[in-house]
Amino acid sequence: MDFSVTIYQFPKEIKLLIIAFVCTLSIGFYSGISFVRSTTNANPEGIEQRYLGNEDDENATKMMFKKSEGEIMTTVHSHILSLSIVFFLVAIILSTTVINQKLKIFLMIEPFLSLVLTFGGIYFLWKEIHFMKYVIMFSGFLMTATYTASIFIILKQALKKTI
Repeated sequence: MDFSVTIYQFPKEIKLLIIAFVCTLSIGFYSGISFVRSTTNANPEGIEQRYLGNEDDENATKMMFKKSEGEIMTTVHSHILSLSIVFFLVAIILSTTVINQKLKIFLMIEPFLSLVLTFGGIYFLWKEIHFMKYVIMFSGFLMTATYTASIFIILKQALKKTI
């Protein structure tokens, strides 16, 4: 049995709901990315300082201290839970689009892998495994890129013959 329904078959009001949801979700997602960029300077050293502090740097313009275990666990816990729901909802909507099947599966699954690597990486960086700052940066970039690609595909197909 084939249960495939495409976004093109949705009624106009469902497409408009999807468009409103994805746009609102993206405002929240990209404001979070902007916050990360402003607190880490979008580089590995900034990531390391964000979680491990910079008390030893006498030239630092802003003093930062190592995060407590509670702060790290709250960050990891809350981000993995909330972003899992975000990526699940985006994947459900993406599943209704008409694109290459392998690309679709990649875009649906990859954000979950990057989510675990990014926030698991933050925990291990906090445990003084310093190379994790590169894993965090790469997986965070990949997570953002796959989110962006998915949203672009969804909006492009939802807008077609809707407005």
